[in-house]
Amino acid sequence: MRELDTREYISTLRDLVNEGHEVSLIVSGSSMSPFLIHHRDTIIFGPVEGSLRRGDMVFYERPSGQYVMHRVRRVRPEGLYLIGDAQTQTEGPLSPSCVFAIVKAVRRNGLLLDDKSWQWRFFATIWLRVIPLRPLIIKFYKKISLLKRHD
Repeated sequence: MRELDTREYISTLRDLVNEGHEVSLIVSGSSMSPFLIHHRDTIIFGPVEGSLRRGDMVFYERPSGQYVMHRVRRVRPEGLYLIGDAQTQTEGPLSPSCVFAIVKAVRRNGLLLDDKSWQWRFFATIWLRVIPLRPLIIKFYKKISLLKRHD
């Protein structure tokens, strides 16, 4: 069995996207929680078609060469401002040319979520409006989750 490092693997997926294909990837990392959960969810992404909008989830390459998936917070003439759903700090401005793919759907527990699902719409709209409150909301959510597990 051949092993690939993450950078090489994402580079291969990026090439497929550049050829017009949609690809899937199991979520790794926690910057997009609570919407996307590490090793639970699978994202389906493909080429960007049209203009990027606030709330879009995109894959991009940072100037350092690191590949990241975050959400578009703002689109401005000077560039894109991006943020993970678990974060309170916005990154940007970044050139739109850094973006190489857009997330089109999420597979979770056998269900396919897209931009028509209430979960997707919540995180693409309301969650972007409560950035300073995110740590408190996440802490409260975790406490409730723990209480439910103990019942």
